[in-house]
Amino acid sequence: MIIEIEDVLDAAQVARFHERLAAAAWQDGRATAGYQSALAKDNLQLAHGDPVAAALRAEVLEALRANLLFQTAALPAAIFPPLFSLYRPGQSFGTHVDNAFRPLPDGSGSLRTDLSATLFLADPDSYGGGELIVEDGTAERRVKLSAGSLALYPSTTLHRVAPVTHGERLACFFWVQSYVADAARRALLLDMDLAIQSLRQKVGDGDGALVALTGAYHNLLRMWGSAS
Repeated sequence: MIIEIEDVLDAAQVARFHERLAAAAWQDGRATAGYQSALAKDNLQLAHGDPVAAALRAEVLEALRANLLFQTAALPAAIFPPLFSLYRPGQSFGTHVDNAFRPLPDGSGSLRTDLSATLFLADPDSYGGGELIVEDGTAERRVKLSAGSLALYPSTTLHRVAPVTHGERLACFFWVQSYVADAARRALLLDMDLAIQSLRQKVGDGDGALVALTGAYHNLLRMWGSAS
């Protein structure tokens, strides 16, 4: 399942990101790819230690903490420090599956990749091609969102980035280790939490059925979840 989350960054933030990234020192994106991915990857990225990347990374993480739908859908136990990518005409990323574990840049351990995320930073009309293509069950989903919006999908899926034909595809990407590793259980919890939020608007916080349903949600989360 692919979850699209609109306006993770607002227009002013996106404009500021563009200004900072325009003068950044881009490098070969294969530096952060696993063996299989490196064979398929052709793009540019910012180094983890780049000062522009560090400043914008902090802003992305703050936006994710404040976004209720992201928190509900991902149930993030840990987020890999966001990276920034640039695709120019002719560049693409062939079909691949993300590595199951990613070593953390600070050497403190590794992160299990339960979810992959692409935060689109370029206006979709400003570049041709460049769709994120995810094999979702028996079908393919082609995703090209407005600048500031996020696509969240299971890291177990085959996915690719279509060749850019003109313009530049600018994006931020990262991985999430969820408290609930199983995608089907995460989907059920998301449906349940969204229903609770909708019901709360109708009956208020003190309704007995709402209290019981909220308790059932947290007990399921306690049963299925793990911090490791």
